[in-house]
Amino acid sequence: MSRADSSPKKACCLISEMLEEAGLDRERARRLRRQVLEGIVVLCQWQLERMERPPASSASGRKTRKVAVE
Repeated sequence: MSRADSSPKKACCLISEMLEEAGLDRERARRLRRQVLEGIVVLCQWQLERMERPPASSASGRKTRKVAVE
């Protein structure tokens, strides 16, 4: 039976075929997804730690100033 004669494939099957053609099996894709999610968690923890710290004062003592623009 040719491909044109067969019923259309499900989206999940097409995705699996694309991953296989790209050289990614299910286990490797799962590991990559886990690494990405762990990286996002670390980034969020770092951001929370930065928010909890008091703002650092300027070491040089410079302050902002208004400048007139013509």
